[in-house]
Amino acid sequence: MVPSTCSGFLAPASAVAVQRDNFRRLLRTVEALSDLGPAITAERDFPQTARAMLSALQQAGDTREVVLFLYSDKPSLLSSVAAAGFALMPEPAIIPLLPKHVHALSSARGPAVLDQGSSDVFLSSNGNVAPELFKCIAPLKVAGKLVGAVALGRREGDSPYDVSELEALDLLCHYVALAIHNHTLSQTLAQRVSENLRLMASLHGFYDNALEAFATAIDVKHVNIHGHSLRVSHYAAAIGEALNLDSSEVAALRSAGYLHDIGKVAVDKRLFGKTTSLDPEEFREMADHTVVGHKIVRDVQFPWPQIPEIVRWHHERADGTGYPDGLVLEDVSTPVRIIGLADTFDAMISARPYREPLSLGAALSELVRLTPQKFDPTVVQALLLQVRRDTVGSNRTPFLENRLAGNIAAADIDHLAAGLQHKMTRGRLYLT
Repeated sequence: MVPSTCSGFLAPASAVAVQRDNFRRLLRTVEALSDLGPAITAERDFPQTARAMLSALQQAGDTREVVLFLYSDKPSLLSSVAAAGFALMPEPAIIPLLPKHVHALSSARGPAVLDQGSSDVFLSSNGNVAPELFKCIAPLKVAGKLVGAVALGRREGDSPYDVSELEALDLLCHYVALAIHNHTLSQTLAQRVSENLRLMASLHGFYDNALEAFATAIDVKHVNIHGHSLRVSHYAAAIGEALNLDSSEVAALRSAGYLHDIGKVAVDKRLFGKTTSLDPEEFREMADHTVVGHKIVRDVQFPWPQIPEIVRWHHERADGTGYPDGLVLEDVSTPVRIIGLADTFDAMISARPYREPLSLGAALSELVRLTPQKFDPTVVQALLLQVRRDTVGSNRTPFLENRLAGNIAAADIDHLAAGLQHKMTRGRLYLT
């Protein structure tokens, strides 16, 4: 016998079907989350991560069309980073936003279904993609701050998005928002680092040009020292390169070379042309250029903090016989040692009113003789290395003037280097 009403039998069947459907959707969301977690945390390019997120969003929203947008506030706009399913979607899709759109997206409590009347609440029609393509919009927010949006298009059969899809999408969007936020932070950081590097490069270039001109002005005191600061800068930078110092340290040496004698602007010009030895008072006035120079540069905010100590101490010597503070080798840094050697080397091979220049071989021999009493052996070896490279033509930029490089043979430099090594090891042999 058939019951007079079937409602009592149909209702339970309908409820079971709904529960089964909801269970499938819940399972689909869990599966999407399980796929999304590894995709977000994996070490891969962001475009790959974005494609994985699109796949998870399609699965959770049961949609065939989805696009992922990043939000930028200067100017305010959405720009797509990945899309799937849309037949015509520009790359990138750009949607400018008015303040009312930003407010609506930032205030939304979750995904919102769009129709002809509501799409204008969230999106403008001034971009290169029509908002009518989208049937659902899900703002992506981190700590209440808008970082992007997910826009869904049509579903199979053009069925509307219901509560279960919106809930699944909302759950997933929390993870997608974090991934977008992390990507934006890394992009911003990379951009800032790049901008800072470009700024530092231009700043170093500015300093290099300005200080080179300043060095020329310092050396104008007397014709016999013209170009001295420029050459010391060049020699010091090359020695630093031979010691495998990084580019910033080499730049510091170059700038310190330009400025090492800046205190000589306060020295009486007549002392530079004197053809006899300086008396004690004159020597003290000349020696004070280190202290005067330090006072000039110590409060200047250079990109290289070592410059003041180099200006003050480039006449200190390893055995404590230098000036102005009588420091020994261990008291001064490697940049100070390099500038001190470069300064002495250029003085030796340059003409002075009181003597003729030494030959290249004689100057190098004297430096080796004075090491390690006066100079750092490692720095002297680096100087010998650069001179040797000149003699065999392996330096991309000549270390010395061409007329000087031909005055000594590579074998002679090897002999000097071996002699210095012998001095430092006291003739001991180390077998391996």
